[in-house]
Amino acid sequence: MGARAAADPLCPADRDLRRLLAGRHHDPHRILGVHRAPGTPGDWIVRCFHPGAATAEVLVEGRPPLAMARVHEAGLFAARLAGGETPPVYRLRLGFPDGGSLERDDPYRFLPTVGELDLHLIGEGSHRRLWEVLGAHPRVLDGVAGVAFAVWAPNARRVSVVGEFNAWDGRVHAMRVLGGSGVWELFIPGIGEWALYRYEIAAADGALRLKTDPLAFAAELRPKTAGLVFEHGRYPWADAAWMAERAQRQPRSGPLAIYEVHLGSWMRSGGEAGEWLTYREIAPRLAEHVRRLGFTHVELLPVAEHPFDASWGYQVTGFYAPTSRFGTPDDFKFLVDTLHQAGIGVILDWVPGHFPRDDHSLRRFDGTALYEHEDPRLGEHPDWGTLIFNFGRNEVANFLLANALFWLEVFHVDALRVDAVASMLYLDYSRREGEWIPNRYGGRENLDAVAFLRRLNELVYALHDGCFTVAEESTAWPAVSLPTWLGGLGFGFKWNMGWMHDTLHYFHRDPVHRAHHHNELTFSMLYAYTENFVLPLSHDEVVHGKGSLLGKMPGDRWRQFANLRLLMAYHWTHPGKKLLFMGSELAPDREWDHDRGLEWHLAQDPPRAGVLRLIEDLGRLYRGTAALWELDHDPEGFAWIDCQDAAQSVVSFVRRDRSGGHVVVALNLTPVPRRAYRVGLPCAGPYREALNTDAALYGGGNLGNGGTVVPEPVAMHGFAQSAALTLPPLAAVVLQPLAG
Repeated sequence: MGARAAADPLCPADRDLRRLLAGRHHDPHRILGVHRAPGTPGDWIVRCFHPGAATAEVLVEGRPPLAMARVHEAGLFAARLAGGETPPVYRLRLGFPDGGSLERDDPYRFLPTVGELDLHLIGEGSHRRLWEVLGAHPRVLDGVAGVAFAVWAPNARRVSVVGEFNAWDGRVHAMRVLGGSGVWELFIPGIGEWALYRYEIAAADGALRLKTDPLAFAAELRPKTAGLVFEHGRYPWADAAWMAERAQRQPRSGPLAIYEVHLGSWMRSGGEAGEWLTYREIAPRLAEHVRRLGFTHVELLPVAEHPFDASWGYQVTGFYAPTSRFGTPDDFKFLVDTLHQAGIGVILDWVPGHFPRDDHSLRRFDGTALYEHEDPRLGEHPDWGTLIFNFGRNEVANFLLANALFWLEVFHVDALRVDAVASMLYLDYSRREGEWIPNRYGGRENLDAVAFLRRLNELVYALHDGCFTVAEESTAWPAVSLPTWLGGLGFGFKWNMGWMHDTLHYFHRDPVHRAHHHNELTFSMLYAYTENFVLPLSHDEVVHGKGSLLGKMPGDRWRQFANLRLLMAYHWTHPGKKLLFMGSELAPDREWDHDRGLEWHLAQDPPRAGVLRLIEDLGRLYRGTAALWELDHDPEGFAWIDCQDAAQSVVSFVRRDRSGGHVVVALNLTPVPRRAYRVGLPCAGPYREALNTDAALYGGGNLGNGGTVVPEPVAMHGFAQSAALTLPPLAAVVLQPLAG
């Protein structure tokens, strides 16, 4: 049967009909659903479109079924319905050639689920709770349960929701665009949580694209890519005490020792090559281990959904979805909740700088460079083969800013470590001459990215008391951790990549050569207070052929372990917050492999058990000693006692807190014991040897100072008293004044 005459009121206008049948109508609600019948007050016309259906009926409670006329052979049906002043409430019954039938509420009889204010804020780029509007949300409208879908795709000719509920047929559930916002919307009755879905997008070039929802809260396990409908708000959080305490916390003046974790390889079931543990299985084990070692926070390599295991999560396709590798979004909440109840904060690696080229994700989402730049000199990352976000577009910046707030609010995450900040700040990052476009002032700074990062930090600190941000920034960009109102980027902390590079380079040297490179150890204090630094010994230094921390240490096995213990003590006592990558406490020979679990059996090996015990004791000493963290970012908290003894490769310094408490640290960086090595001390009373990395319980030779050091009235290093210390080989000694 062909189309009916255009004069038939059951049939829509010819132009609308052609666009609907061609799958190019921007507002199918204009045709489908219920509309007033022309010329007959009180009558209504109901239309539905379902390719493949043979018959259709309108069902109104209390009335017999009303057969709908087939007004176009493609599957368009219509009926005149006597009603009243308000649109009738009805359902549809569809019959199919095989004798089957389907009864459902009509998606096209419902009003829009996105309001005018939401659309205004989205266009303005200021919608702080974007996740509550866009995406897929189970809702009840007019007493009917279903899912409200909304997506931003301003250049699409048509957007449809497809899933198992419509046999992945993009003709069945076409969405409407709301004004000039570029937001497409549709409420689909009768489906609910865990429904699989995608968006079928008809681009301006005529191509059809299947895309995963950018705001999907859950996704299929890779290599599948569909989104899953999920409803937040039901998880029974038990971390109220932590959250209340967090709001009062001042991270810069408190202890901050971070255990960096890749969830897929921290621990596996059945050994190193076993299966992943779930979020719920990991939670109690990780909490107990981290608490035992004295860390204050766990930092998770990105958990947002990503298709490629070997990216470690740094190439994100699902920015609003915790990866399904380890469970559901509520399972991830359980992990955070468990850590909080154990007194451990959660930092999330967050990747706003770029995204992968996978066709199912953000790349050319509506057929145009929507989230990225069209020009590859701005939009393509030469190092990683990824695409760079267009931070200057309101809706794109809003997508990312709301995502940061989403993790902090919905998942109770305590901090965001922002990845690859340097690649965001510079237009010429990793580019040769002619491969980049200067900014409007002719400079190399990415002004849109700078504005974005400042706005990010302003929002985090304004809206979430006690939360903080950390920049992984490897250049000399000034004032990264200075507040925006003072001209900075506004981060709470910055990774000290220079310290990590110089320190590991120094420790890699044979001690016989260290006297000639003494500055590699001491240089960090020349710039230690230019930023609020975190001192990382991160995953980046134990992969890609760089070897494990133990493997970097020179000499025979005894010297390797002694050097590693010395490095750990130097790390924990140097000014700055701490970060250590998982597994370093086991002192493995093998570098990290994301496809295998950690070698937990190494904890039974005596030298490695000693390293594990040392890190446990360092954590206890660190958390209990305000001098090791309270003035991390204040020059008053540190002073060299002696940093000039390059010939013997010995350094000594003092750490102080606000109340006058202090500790003295002496490092002997050669395998030669230093006996009667005189060091000036700040106070005349006795000191206790609070830590000695050469102690037998750590695997050392047990050379030391007998537990107590009594100063003598011999002036040294600017102090009125000093002590002749025994400095064990390749060891650190930490002294604390005895009470009184």
